[in-house]
Amino acid sequence: MFESIMSGERLLDLWLMGFVAASIGAGIATGFFKARKIQPRGFKWTIFRNEILFAVFNLTVTAFLLGPLNGWLQSHGYIAFHIGPVAWWVIALEYALYFFLFDTYFYWLHRWMHKEPFYTWVHKIHHRSTSPNMLTTLSVSPLESLINGGFVPLFVTIFTIHDATMVLLAPTSIIMGLYVHTGYEFLPRWWNRTWATKWFITATFHDQHHRYFNGNYGGYTTIWDRLCGTMRKKYEADFEAIKDRASGGRKVQPGLAATVAPE
Repeated sequence: MFESIMSGERLLDLWLMGFVAASIGAGIATGFFKARKIQPRGFKWTIFRNEILFAVFNLTVTAFLLGPLNGWLQSHGYIAFHIGPVAWWVIALEYALYFFLFDTYFYWLHRWMHKEPFYTWVHKIHHRSTSPNMLTTLSVSPLESLINGGFVPLFVTIFTIHDATMVLLAPTSIIMGLYVHTGYEFLPRWWNRTWATKWFITATFHDQHHRYFNGNYGGYTTIWDRLCGTMRKKYEADFEAIKDRASGGRKVQPGLAATVAPE
């Protein structure tokens, strides 16, 4: 029985991997990805090579420091979780608290990282990538990684949340980090037009931060950028231009998203 379950799970894993690989292949062959590339001519092999080196160094140092820190906090009772059944709305509230507090933490520290001498000490490595890809997520200095990665231990030290909520935090951090650095815009045209969704950042939003260096500091939402006037003025127009190109609509004019000239 156990062997049949394991073989079933293995077949499902293989099917999922095959489906993802086939989808990526079809996306490349049909031009789906090419049409949605935010900076079509932005990729540079030399930068990508450096990102690999920075990522390996960063992961090695961060794992060496954050792992023992988390273990020490838990063993001394600073980090503890509510265990057992919990209502879905409690998990939703705890998750929303994390989401908003991290976004606030990230926005203000991110702005701080753009001021000297902190920019050189902390953030400069990450901005070597002017046209991000998913590897750019890890291409940061260990100090920046500790600042950003240190939020979750800080959060669960201050707030005692349920273990079911904790399960959601790491995947959120990983998925959001990879998504905003993809270099491709997959969200629908209506994303920035509706009140409910325009507050959440897109890949274009963060891509412009890398391309232009200033503005669009938010990590999860556009809330603080909108409130503080740091959202780039052409962000929404550039997002629309990419959607026009992807849908084969009107021709994208110079100065808009895909061929944007520096402002």
